[in-house]
Amino acid sequence: MICLINQVFVPLFRIIPNKMSIIIADSSDVMRAGLVSVLKNDATFSVVGEATDSEQLESQIKMYKPSIVIIDYTSKGFSVDVIKKFSSSKYGIKFIAITHAQSAQTLVDAFKSGVTSYVKKDCDLSEMLDAVRETVKGNKFYCGQILEIIKRAQLDVDDIEFDTFCDPIVLSERENEIIILISEGYTNNQIADQLFLSNHTITTHRKNIMAKLGVKNTAGIVMYAVKTNLISPNKFLFSPVD
Repeated sequence: MICLINQVFVPLFRIIPNKMSIIIADSSDVMRAGLVSVLKNDATFSVVGEATDSEQLESQIKMYKPSIVIIDYTSKGFSVDVIKKFSSSKYGIKFIAITHAQSAQTLVDAFKSGVTSYVKKDCDLSEMLDAVRETVKGNKFYCGQILEIIKRAQLDVDDIEFDTFCDPIVLSERENEIIILISEGYTNNQIADQLFLSNHTITTHRKNIMAKLGVKNTAGIVMYAVKTNLISPNKFLFSPVD
């Protein structure tokens, strides 16, 4: 007698309700495993798939309909074309690029293709998590090293025909919190201690804030805070003199 055993396909990943679904796209097994390990520590994230090339990514996007795709579009088997294909509002997917060092022109091409946030592979883990959290909220996040590349190249972001740089100023709650503390005279170290973050993370937030506001120094941040009523100008007018 021949016994037939029903084969049941069990997907590698499970879509968990009420969690932000993420696909990680990178040809490096080590990189994907590292990102999965980092993201699983946050209860609001659910990694629903891993892709090793563009073809696999397309298949998983159609299957899992993720909210976020974290991608190294420069790794073997990938290109910006897959970002262009799925970054339209039709799919509702936000792309976070995570790559090694790139030229300014490569960054511009990525932004034009639809990359929302950008970090480097050697950035702090806290920056990676911040990038995901801010992107989920509808904000944009660039790690400090990416901002430096843009600054050194003196890119005119207005020439980039993509709304990454053309939206009204959108600041996260964390960024507004940091702006207030900066305006009150706290140093980066003091802000880091107060918010239980690393000094490097505060520095990155500060650079992001200045880039978003289009200012070059602390005075510009303070002026923005006063102008938008984040702080009262009376705080400075009536502060006691030592």
